[in-house]
Amino acid sequence: MGLCDIQDIKAILGRHGFHFSKSLGQNFLTEQWVPDQIAASCGVDADSCALEVGPGMGCLTVALSERASQVVSVEIDRTLFPVLAETLADCPNTEVVEGDVLKTDLKALCEEKFPGKTVYACANLPYYITSPAIAALLDSGAFAGVTVMVQKEVAGRICAPVGTGDSSAFSIYIQYRAKAEYLFDVPRDCFVPQPKVDSAVIRLTPLPEPAVQVQDEKLFFEIVHAAFNQRRKTLINAMGSVFGKRLSKEQLTELVTGCGLDARVRGERLTLSNYAALTDAVSAALQKASDA
Repeated sequence: MGLCDIQDIKAILGRHGFHFSKSLGQNFLTEQWVPDQIAASCGVDADSCALEVGPGMGCLTVALSERASQVVSVEIDRTLFPVLAETLADCPNTEVVEGDVLKTDLKALCEEKFPGKTVYACANLPYYITSPAIAALLDSGAFAGVTVMVQKEVAGRICAPVGTGDSSAFSIYIQYRAKAEYLFDVPRDCFVPQPKVDSAVIRLTPLPEPAVQVQDEKLFFEIVHAAFNQRRKTLINAMGSVFGKRLSKEQLTELVTGCGLDARVRGERLTLSNYAALTDAVSAALQKASDA
């Protein structure tokens, strides 16, 4: 049985009356090298465990089971359970649990299933939940590494150097918390049904501490989102839409230029260090304004 062989896929799914769900963004792999390379790249070994999100047919689950001491796969679609019971029958170190990655307490799940073990996360994420799912995996603090397959364009933005035109608010969030690596491309013809875009696999390694230190993390991301929500505007004008009632344009200009930045700079050109310095400056100014 080849879990990436198109004829075997059709036969197995046919036996169980399974139909692909567009609403769940289901696309199954048809090239074995893809799950093999993901499993080889994610960091898991015989002394560690893997949590997989969205096992599909189970081809990545099997590849992970050959390397990890234990694999738990979280699947939202119950109609896949009988399929996975068949495809994972020869993998005693695997388990499938029902759950939604956006609603599951991932840290509690890992503590329950893998007590005292190092855990790596792997996922072939539906495009429509890419950002919140990655955030959920990183924010859980449960994983030594997170390896995910996402839309190629999104992978490029996530891994784009901060301070370049390709960076985004989400890439800043990622690189504030983790080391991001672009591993390899996965063409659209490696899936059934075939999606309209290519995919790519990235690896995120959580940092022991944030990449930069700030006095107010919430304010840091408030400034980042303000800058990118209106990225065609100058940073000062973009910040004015959020802080304009508390800080005048003159004050914002003074804060931006006081951090060594050009008054005409746009938010996409700032580095993490620039954002950290600006956050601390804005924090001090807001505190001064509230004390006045």
